[in-house]
Amino acid sequence: MNPATALATVLVDELVRCGLTDVVIAPGSRSAPLALAAHADSRVRLHVRIDERSASFLALGLARRGERPVALVCTSGTAAANFHPAVMEAHESGVPLLVLTADRPPELRDTGASQTADQLKLYGTAVRWFAEVGVPEERPGQVAYWRSLVCRAYQRSLGPADPGPVHLNLAFREPLVPDGDASWCEPLDGGADGPWVRARVAPPGVALHLPQTRRGVLVVGDGAVGTRRYVAAAGMAGWPVLSEPNGGARYGDHTMSAYHHLLSTPEFAEAHRPEVVVTLGRPSLSKSLLRWLGQAGEHVVVAPDLTRWPDPTRSATQVAQAVEIPIAAGDDAWLHSWRRADAAARAAIDEVLDDSGLSEPRLARDLADLLPNGSLLTVGSSMPIRDLDQAMRPRRGLRILSNRGVAGIDGVVSTAMGAALAHNGPAFALMGDLTFLHDQNGLVLGPLEPRPDLCLVVVNNDGGGIFSLLPQAAFRDPFERVFGTRHGVDLAYTAAATGTPYTAVSEPGQLDKALRGQGVRIVEVRTERGANAALHVTMREAASAAVRAAMAG
Repeated sequence: MNPATALATVLVDELVRCGLTDVVIAPGSRSAPLALAAHADSRVRLHVRIDERSASFLALGLARRGERPVALVCTSGTAAANFHPAVMEAHESGVPLLVLTADRPPELRDTGASQTADQLKLYGTAVRWFAEVGVPEERPGQVAYWRSLVCRAYQRSLGPADPGPVHLNLAFREPLVPDGDASWCEPLDGGADGPWVRARVAPPGVALHLPQTRRGVLVVGDGAVGTRRYVAAAGMAGWPVLSEPNGGARYGDHTMSAYHHLLSTPEFAEAHRPEVVVTLGRPSLSKSLLRWLGQAGEHVVVAPDLTRWPDPTRSATQVAQAVEIPIAAGDDAWLHSWRRADAAARAAIDEVLDDSGLSEPRLARDLADLLPNGSLLTVGSSMPIRDLDQAMRPRRGLRILSNRGVAGIDGVVSTAMGAALAHNGPAFALMGDLTFLHDQNGLVLGPLEPRPDLCLVVVNNDGGGIFSLLPQAAFRDPFERVFGTRHGVDLAYTAAATGTPYTAVSEPGQLDKALRGQGVRIVEVRTERGANAALHVTMREAASAAVRAAMAG
C-alpha cells in the first residue's frame, strides 16, 4: 500500500471511531487519498461541493446543528484559503470543525511548483490547534502517531469547554490513489472497542453563588449553553429575561421580547438599572442593550472556558463557568414594571406592523409565528436577524441559528443547508438578497448528494438594506453606488438555473401557503429600502411612546 493511501485510510477510520459521522469534500487532485478513503467508508455520510467556500459553510452548518465535529477536506493552494471565512466564523462561534487540507510535499514548496503555497498555520489564531502531519512513510510507529494525532484533533475540536476549528495539514507524495497492494509494515487496524485515545471530561467546577436580589436580569445571546436551567432559575428569582432570538430563551412569562425598544427609551433604561446582570452567550444585536449593560452594578458573564469569554462592553465584573441564581424574597414590582412596559411596546409594534403590509419586520415576525414546532430557522446576519430580534414574539418549539461569531453575510445558504441536514425536522432560512447572491453556489447539488428539507425565504430590496438605517444614508450622492449596491438580479432566474422551485410572495396572507413543500425551495419577498427605513422609525417612535405611557400610568 502506498503511504498516502495508508495515512488517509487510518485517518478516516480513527475519526469514525472518535464519533465522526459527516465528511464534506471539495474536489481536487492532491486530496485524492482523503476523498477516496471517505468514499470507501460506509460509516460516514459524504457531502461533495464544487466550491470550497460553499463546502466549508455547509460543514459549519452541519457541525453547529449537530454539535459534533465535521471533517472538511480540500486540495492544496487557494482551495484551502477559501475555507478561511468559515474557519473564522467557527472560531468565534465555538463550532467544532476538523479542517483537513491536502498539501504538496516539502520538496515542492518555494519552487514555483503548481498549486503550491505556504499552508503552515494558514488560519493563524482562528483555530484551536494546528498540526503539520508530515509526509507519511512506511515504517513502524506511524499508525500509533496517526491515530493518536487524530484523537487529539477530534477532542480538541469538540472541546467540551472551548469547541472550535482544528487544522491538520497533510502533505502527500505521489502516488495518490490505491495501487492494489494491501500490505504494510505494521497492522493498520485500530482497537476494536473505540478510539485509540479516550478523553475523559472532568466534572464542572463549583458554581458562583450570587447574593439574593429581586432586581436582577438574565441576558441571553448567541451561543448560550444551559439556557433552560438559567431561564428557570431567573423565573424563580423574579428576573426578566432578555434573549436574542438565536439565544434560545425567548419563551415563557419572564421573557421581554421588546427589550430593544424598552432599553432604547432613555427614561426606562435609567429607571431600570439592575443590581446584577447574568449574561449567557454573546449578545450583539441591540446597541441599546449593550449600552445598558454598562449600568449594571454587577455584570456576571457565564463562560464554560475561562480562557475566553465574551465581554464586548468591557463591563464584566465577574466571569464564572457556572452561576447559581438564588430565590429571593420580596415583591414583584421590578418584574411587573418590565412586563407592563414590554406589553405596551409589544402591542404598539404589532399595531404598526399589522398596518404596514408585507414589510421586512412583519415578515420576520410572521415567519417565526407560522413555523411548526420542531422547526429550525437559520437567519442571515444583517437585517433579518435584527428584524427578528425587534419583532419576534415569544414562542417555544423553534430552534434559531445565525452566524453571529463574525457576523458576515457569506456562506448563509450553505450554512442553512448543512444545519438542515443535521436537523431532525423541517428547516427554513431567512436572508436578504445580497446574502443569498453571495452564496448562490450553495444551491448547486450533485444528483447523489443528500438533500435537506429546506425553504429559503429571501427578502429582496435590491441591495444592502441595512445601510439605509445607518449614518451612511445621509450621503445621498455616493450612497447608492457604494452602499446601496443595486444589482437588478431576477432571483427567479437564479432559482431556475439550479432547478430550485421558486415562489414569489406579495401579500402577508400568501406566506403560510408559500412555505409549504418539500426539499430545497425558494420564497422571494420583494420590499423597498426607503419604506423599510421609514417603518423602522415609526416602530421605534410608537414603541417609545407606549413605554413612556406605561411608566406614567
